[in-house]
Amino acid sequence: MKKYRIGQIVPSSNVTMETEIPAIFRSRETILPEKFTFHSSRMRMKKVTKEELEAMDAMSLKCAQELSDAHVDVMGYACLVAIMSMGRGYHCVSEVNLHQETVANDFPTPIVTSAGALINGLKVLGAKKVAVITPYMRPLTDLVVDYIEHQGFEVVDSIALEIPDNLEVAAQNPMNLLEIYKRLDLTGVDVLVASACVQMPSLEAIDLLEKEVGIPVTSAAVCTTYEMMKKLGIEAKAPIGGQLLSGKY
Repeated sequence: MKKYRIGQIVPSSNVTMETEIPAIFRSRETILPEKFTFHSSRMRMKKVTKEELEAMDAMSLKCAQELSDAHVDVMGYACLVAIMSMGRGYHCVSEVNLHQETVANDFPTPIVTSAGALINGLKVLGAKKVAVITPYMRPLTDLVVDYIEHQGFEVVDSIALEIPDNLEVAAQNPMNLLEIYKRLDLTGVDVLVASACVQMPSLEAIDLLEKEVGIPVTSAAVCTTYEMMKKLGIEAKAPIGGQLLSGKY
């Protein structure tokens, strides 16, 4: 039985990344033999503003060093908007920089950013037109939309819940998404991103949303977990809720 160590680079006020991602891996453990442990290093951030996000991102390299000391098998950078607010395509820069820290620490480690994972997940799903729900203020949501569109997708519609406090983001009831999504124009949409944020809970609602809207539904957390599985070289069928949670690998 193979055991994997999952490393997470986490904003200090994020309490969802360390619940949703382990929940998906734990679900996998019930049907497949691999086992997982979870290990975090934190970057200071309380308010979801561009200034705090930029300052936080600068701490990510130190976190990569610390997790590398633990010889984790993969690292996930757990803040989508921090990456996307740094400029188009920044997930590629971040992933290279973080990987180089692990190389310098003599334990080269695959890196996943939630921003890059969402982009890759949408590609795997063959998405062309998407709709997005975020908890961010509208200016940050617009940056996320621009980032996704720069990667080759059309964002047909987006919702910004405009919650600046990161702990308040985590306190949102995921089942509210079953009403929130109804404010979106889903005309022609291929994929619904129920939460473009690894802090805003959505896991409990994803399969229910998919049944209602009749198209694939994903989230930053689901895509991040999927990408981690791929980096580890273990089975993962598709970055949508039902495929990861119901054991349909």
